[in-house]
Amino acid sequence: MSNPWRKKTISLVLGLFLLAGMIRANGLNLNGLGSKASSMGGAFIGLADDFSLVYWNPAGAGFLTRPLFGALATDIMPTNHYRATLGPDTSIEAKTKFSHYLGFLLAYYQPVSDHLVLGLGFYTPSETGTTWKGDDFKSLTGDVAYDWKSKIGMMTLSPLVAWKISDRLSLGATFNLNYGEMKWSQWPGQLEISPGTYADPGQYEEGLHGFGWGLTVGLLAKPADWLNIGLTVKTPTTIKFRSKINMYSLSVIGYPTRSEVRREVKWPWFIGGGISVKPVEKLTLNADAGWSDWSQLKSLTTIYLDPTWADLMEVNGVAIRPLDWKDTWQLRFGAEYRLSQHFALRAGYYHDPAPGPDQTMHVLLPTFDFNGITAGFGYDWNGLSINWGFEYLKGKNRQVTSEEIGTTAVPFLVMPGTYEMYQVIPTISVSYRF
Repeated sequence: MSNPWRKKTISLVLGLFLLAGMIRANGLNLNGLGSKASSMGGAFIGLADDFSLVYWNPAGAGFLTRPLFGALATDIMPTNHYRATLGPDTSIEAKTKFSHYLGFLLAYYQPVSDHLVLGLGFYTPSETGTTWKGDDFKSLTGDVAYDWKSKIGMMTLSPLVAWKISDRLSLGATFNLNYGEMKWSQWPGQLEISPGTYADPGQYEEGLHGFGWGLTVGLLAKPADWLNIGLTVKTPTTIKFRSKINMYSLSVIGYPTRSEVRREVKWPWFIGGGISVKPVEKLTLNADAGWSDWSQLKSLTTIYLDPTWADLMEVNGVAIRPLDWKDTWQLRFGAEYRLSQHFALRAGYYHDPAPGPDQTMHVLLPTFDFNGITAGFGYDWNGLSINWGFEYLKGKNRQVTSEEIGTTAVPFLVMPGTYEMYQVIPTISVSYRF
């Protein structure tokens, strides 16, 4: 490829970086997996050259010539603040407990011929939640310190196959077996048990589990030694959750304290593309763009199998938790500079707007517009690779008013107030090419 085309391609990558502030990102999913990828702003679809490729682009495995094993650990540490005045005697000033939401990635790849590579990945593509101090909500809950916490996550087992069509082109795919988890605890407010008669149900607790499956298909092309172009498509995954939900204080009014439940949650389509450019020997520039149809996640609907619970929740309108999320776009930018054969420095940036509107904000599932700054370094020696990454995400404050929510909203399914958040995410990985 001629130098003018090379300059145009590099200019395109830089232009995508400048547009990053206009692009939306995902809701329940992690912003990325892999210390190298995450420290480059999560722009990795067009590079996909380390063991985290099972998450980013399975076609990258087609260019492996040696067996590769890798392990990653990441720790998501969010801090949330919530302030609200919900009445003359109800003022809340709350802060989350210091919490850890751990993620991981294990992967192994085995070339079986000059063209065929098989692999297996086990990882956490989704992990989010909050844990509040119950004492901070006592003015709302009748001076009782209930638990207010949530956790939504997924673990995925992905067998992989990749086929190198030529020295310049590879295709790859994974079958994704997904295990999902939803934990939720809060005070649901006074429930109407008969016309005009209300009762305090006490602590609400749920711990749901379920399975689903999906596919990932990827393509990675290398039209020039200095240029990579990648494409990744992930199909939707519907997790069918089931378990039991508890409200122990219902026994005081003669109601059963638990019910079996069913709930389906759909993780959306994802279509992403990436480009990786080496303008000079030691420098790599990456940019990714992608789309997810979160708009199909309109609500979290719970089916209560106990008929008494079903009637109670229908009367109080709490069986359907509104979300009304919108389709989102991603655009990320990252860079790597090799100081030597063994050491590399990396950095990146991404803007991550919230998929959810003000009208459905809740302290247990808040969404924010994030500005993410990433950095990291890597060390390589005789097939061994050790990488460290760090992300800092600062959320834009959200002010949700009672007027925005409206008078028809069910209390405690949507909560007005001021929301603040930031996250610190360190990650470390070790891999070895045999």
